[in-house]
Amino acid sequence: MHKHIFLRIVEGVTTEDDGFFTQKPDAIGRIGASALQKCTTVIRMLAYGSSSDAVDEYLKIASSTARECLLHFVEGVARFGPEYLRKANANDIERLLHEDGPRGFPGMMRSIDYMHWNWKNCPRG
Repeated sequence: MHKHIFLRIVEGVTTEDDGFFTQKPDAIGRIGASALQKCTTVIRMLAYGSSSDAVDEYLKIASSTARECLLHFVEGVARFGPEYLRKANANDIERLLHEDGPRGFPGMMRSIDYMHWNWKNCPRG
């Protein structure tokens, strides 16, 4: 994911949220996880399909906090719906076809089955 897209998501989730993603001190005065840590946790969980306790070693966030991050993140991302979660229009389809033709996927929008392509990183390839 590009950095500017990630930062836009973080900004969108933190500005309109109920304050969950803001960094604040805990009961003994230690500063908690930042919004960047929390959003990175969620994106890693979604991208790799990992559980909430799998990100503890990498990002130093407890399993319960990671689960809460996921719940608040999903609600925050839903606010981007009108802009990104919509049906593709003619301009979007043309842009996708133009970008993915040289990459080896001509006619990408007509077929979602690419099992006949040989993938170098596929374990069954």
